[in-house]
Amino acid sequence: MAHSRLLTVGSRRSLLVAVALAAPLLSVPPARAEAAAYLDSRVPVAGRVKDLLGRMTLEEKAGQMAQAERGAVDGDQGQITALGLGSVLSGGGSTPAANTPEGWADMVDGYQARALATRLRIPLLYGVDSVHGHNNLVGATVFPHNIALGATRDPRLVREAARITAMETRATGPQWTFAPCVCVTRDVRWGRTYESFGEDPRLVTAMGTGIEGFQGRNLADTRHVLATAKHYAGDGDTRFGSSTTGTYTIDQGVTVTDRRTFARIDLAPYVAAVREERVGSIMPSFSSVDWTEDGVGNPVKMSAHKELLTDVLKRRIGFPGFLVSDWEAIHQLPGDYAVQVRTAVNAGIDMFMEPYSAPQFVRTLVAEVRAGRIPTSRIDDAVGRILRAKFQLGLFERPYTDRSRAGSIGSAAHRAVARRAVAESQVLLKNDRRALPLKPSQRIYVAGANADDLGNQAGGWTVTWQGGSGATIPGTTILQGIRRNAADVTYSADASAPTAGHDAGVVVIGETPYAEGVGDVGNGHTLEPSAADRANIDRVCGAVRTCVVLDVAGRPQIVTGLLPKMDAFVMSWLPGSEGAGVADVLFGKRPFRGRLPVTWPRSEAQEPINVGDEHYDPLFPYGHGLTTRPRS
Repeated sequence: MAHSRLLTVGSRRSLLVAVALAAPLLSVPPARAEAAAYLDSRVPVAGRVKDLLGRMTLEEKAGQMAQAERGAVDGDQGQITALGLGSVLSGGGSTPAANTPEGWADMVDGYQARALATRLRIPLLYGVDSVHGHNNLVGATVFPHNIALGATRDPRLVREAARITAMETRATGPQWTFAPCVCVTRDVRWGRTYESFGEDPRLVTAMGTGIEGFQGRNLADTRHVLATAKHYAGDGDTRFGSSTTGTYTIDQGVTVTDRRTFARIDLAPYVAAVREERVGSIMPSFSSVDWTEDGVGNPVKMSAHKELLTDVLKRRIGFPGFLVSDWEAIHQLPGDYAVQVRTAVNAGIDMFMEPYSAPQFVRTLVAEVRAGRIPTSRIDDAVGRILRAKFQLGLFERPYTDRSRAGSIGSAAHRAVARRAVAESQVLLKNDRRALPLKPSQRIYVAGANADDLGNQAGGWTVTWQGGSGATIPGTTILQGIRRNAADVTYSADASAPTAGHDAGVVVIGETPYAEGVGDVGNGHTLEPSAADRANIDRVCGAVRTCVVLDVAGRPQIVTGLLPKMDAFVMSWLPGSEGAGVADVLFGKRPFRGRLPVTWPRSEAQEPINVGDEHYDPLFPYGHGLTTRPRS
């Protein structure tokens, strides 16, 4: 194999072992393999799909529609071959034992060898949540979360961040990312607010350039990955208190709306994702839709919503790619497992993320088809869409990892782009008495745990699903960035160190990491700053002549009563691994240009509040952001 020249001695050995395990099956080629049109790259993709579908059994087709979690197959990789799995994924925090580029590539290539041991040698599609960089990999470039990128108003920057993310991801094996999220967040109490580019569908649509960054112009180029627009549709527009998932309050809840409003707000970014950006896959949401036209009280889960999945998305909008369910999403549908599978397949879902029940899914799907409850035509449509993506990715010709770009992972050039994204995302909300930019000659007092915590700075979906505080990734903290710009800096996390003699104070407040509904307000979370953060503001702003407050969080916090105590207030979002980018604007190396992608409420009770609402009276309106000039 051509790619083997790029492997180290250790990785060659790992791959050879994997291939050797599959050798008995690999030695038996498919019947008339030399004449198989699907193996001929000169044949158009449509012809290859048709040829391969005609050779497949029902069981082989069912296997292609199943996606298992890495943790479910790693101990018995023969399942990949036995079931003919179409895909394997790494859920948040599901990594190889050696969480290194080589460890990832060895793992994915080992699984791929098992897939190529099947009768028809259909390659595996490996999926991962590279949502703000290749964030499961320690050492990858970690970009700001989408909410911060929305604040930049820079579609080209979003495209470039996605391009780098794709390159770093593909160099370690995965060919598919479950990103970008093109949800429109309409209530910042939602724990996934930071996954959205903002509250205005026009802004979210503009930032869909990330899809091109991921996929490029040619998916067969091993610098690119298949993108996934998610979560179709309305997941950011659910009603607070409507969720029935565990203790969640709003995530996976119900979008109560009429069809016209739904199309204008929730559906619009997907139309552009399909028709302009040509996204390869779409992930339906956990949430439900309840149409007001027929009376409220009969919501339908998106996984079962044939009107929206098939009639609207596939037929009216013309989506030619495939739909992949979210993590065990069909388990939330009514009925037993057979009914759940039947309902979701007939509604239009093509691939099923069944992390720990892929064998059961395959058996059930085959039985439902044979019983006549799922049409064969629906199976052929689903599998054809999946195969089309695999052909477009060039996996039949180059199934193994191209490791030639692994050296660029976390490179200085990539981190420079992330640092620029951090700087451009900073939103200056208040700047009295020209408090900012700071001067390098000033004696600066820094307070707050978030000033020196890379894990808090990166937020959820970083190394693990929920993320974590502490030095979880390499990078620079905001404090380190400040120290690189000023010679006289005192740091006290709890503001207990003496403040006397300092010219300026910088208090860094904010949230600790969370992901999805775990972060919902009312599920152990609030929009109010912590008692420690409020105390730090009181101590520092009450004692130091010039006081600047930075908010490191995935959404606005309630600062209405605290704002008069500050000279300057900056929303820093979740900047990722390059905290030095925050310091770049604090000290005037770069100008403040960011603008709010969401409305900033006066109180938690004011949510939901969005631009265009009647009696709109926020603390800071959508689009607000003061500007500065770079210091000469």
